[in-house]
Amino acid sequence: MSARGGLPGGIRRAVPLVVPLLLSMVDAFLVNGLDMGLELGVSLVAAAALLLRRRLPLAVFLITLPGLYIGYIWFAPMIALYTLAALRPGRVRLGVCAALLIAAHFFPYPVSDLDPGAYRENIQVLIDATVTSAAPIALGLLVRTRRELAARVDDLTRSLRREDRLIADRVLATERARLAREMHDVVAHQVSLISLQAGAVQVSTGEEAARESARTIRELSVRTLEELRHMVGILRAAGGGTGAREPAPQPDLAELPRLIEMSALDVVYEHEVPDGAGGAKAVERAAFRTVQEALTNVRKHAPGARVRVRVAAVGAEREPGGEEPVAAPGLRVEVRNGPPDAATPAPALPGGGHGLVGLRERAQILGGLLEAGHTADGGFLVRAEFPRDAG
Repeated sequence: MSARGGLPGGIRRAVPLVVPLLLSMVDAFLVNGLDMGLELGVSLVAAAALLLRRRLPLAVFLITLPGLYIGYIWFAPMIALYTLAALRPGRVRLGVCAALLIAAHFFPYPVSDLDPGAYRENIQVLIDATVTSAAPIALGLLVRTRRELAARVDDLTRSLRREDRLIADRVLATERARLAREMHDVVAHQVSLISLQAGAVQVSTGEEAARESARTIRELSVRTLEELRHMVGILRAAGGGTGAREPAPQPDLAELPRLIEMSALDVVYEHEVPDGAGGAKAVERAAFRTVQEALTNVRKHAPGARVRVRVAAVGAEREPGGEEPVAAPGLRVEVRNGPPDAATPAPALPGGGHGLVGLRERAQILGGLLEAGHTADGGFLVRAEFPRDAG
């Protein structure tokens, strides 16, 4: 049942067709009686034609005119003229149809019964016929205008909603740009101090190991500042800033060895990707970020653990005996670490628990998947697969 009037949709759609038909048939029988003749015949044909009034409004109106002229019925021609005005408005068309209805109403059947000398009676009939033709036309045009206004109001409402969303996006982008500037001011200051301190240690110390560590810290600081500045530029561009720049070259598989070298972890790196088989830039970037986040988690939660990083190309899988692949070729990344070393102190690094969530969302956007969980030996495994042509 429908919530509107408690009637099913089929009945609601049938009512506008059936009710005019019934009213016109009742009008035909009341005016012409029950005996079948020419008057009743043309009147019933006019009533039945109303079933097609929405598809063929002009033709239906012309069919109803004999019912008015011969059978002297009212409902069928007036309903047909109303439908014509509501669906097929046009000054010339409506003017001609109004003149035809006036003529059918003014001239008697047969025409020989017209008394040209009955001026007063003829004028009254002419006025009556004019009003009879003007009323359905006015009502039909009013209904059509109301529908057009409702459609325009609906379009305006949707436009206002789109504008509200654009304004909200603009405000959000502006706020992001402001936060980006604040982040740059805070983080850049701290990282710059780290870089300066590392440079001082590198110059003043005499130990080769300490000098190498200081050099690594300084390189990481400089690289962090560069990425931070480029990301701030992107956020400012989104917020409408004028100092936008092109995004920095994003890391790919070629930079993984350097990332592992600077991680200061016991890592075994297995690279099993042929040249040119890494995939799209977005895929290689996602693989790099997956390894980067996994190594960060190892430093946080499993200090001193041995790590194995494996990056391999995955070929297209095929059904046994099949010719077409059922899975597209892609890239697989695995980062597996053993249990932490109890003798190695755990660093007090902050963490929000969003790293793996972000990696999983990145993989899903590219059409891949990411799995992470503890292993039987007390370690942890992060495995991600990406389609080669994603992004």
